Amino acid sequence: MEQIRQHFEHTIQRKISDHEWTYFVSKLSRKEFPKKHILLKTGEIENYLSFVETGIVRYYIPKIENDLTFTFVFDNNFISGYDSFLTKEPSTYHIETLTKTTLWRLTHNDLQAIYHETEIGNLIGRKASEDLFLKKTKRELSLLNETAEQRYRNLFTEQPHLLQQIPLKYIASYIGVTPQALSRIRRRIT
Repeated sequence: MEQIRQHFEHTIQRKISDHEWTYFVSKLSRKEFPKKHILLKTGEIENYLSFVETGIVRYYIPKIENDLTFTFVFDNNFISGYDSFLTKEPSTYHIETLTKTTLWRLTHNDLQAIYHETEIGNLIGRKASEDLFLKKTKRELSLLNETAEQRYRNLFTEQPHLLQQIPLKYIASYIGVTPQALSRIRRRIT
């Protein structure tokens, strides 16, 4: 729990009072999930904003032949079917753990209480929203401006030690190529 507090203090660039932290923590629930666990399915409404303590999570659109992976989330980042979380509309994608994953979760109602009762909650909530928005924008621009090889290199640069834990078929889907094309990219790079 202390690593999360330190992460938040670093992110918001200020100390969190013990009183605010105690209130914030009282609303969190810690949950461990096994590898390959579906956290959110298409058609379900997202009920949580979560912080990944440990693990790797993938977002994807299920397809009959090949799922379309559109993002990965690693340790010390927020996850949520955020559009569904905000609107209470059904999700149009799945969220799945790729490794054993530990999450700290907030319900929508608890998040609203934190916003209402603490200054720090608003700041952390804003930073979480900004983080999710910036990652989404970066991904969209990457798809529009970069080659598949550049997208692979970026992913490899961001989390090289964790990338080894992601099946190649998901990486290929993420960068927008077939597994065979990814194999050619990998051969060219090494």
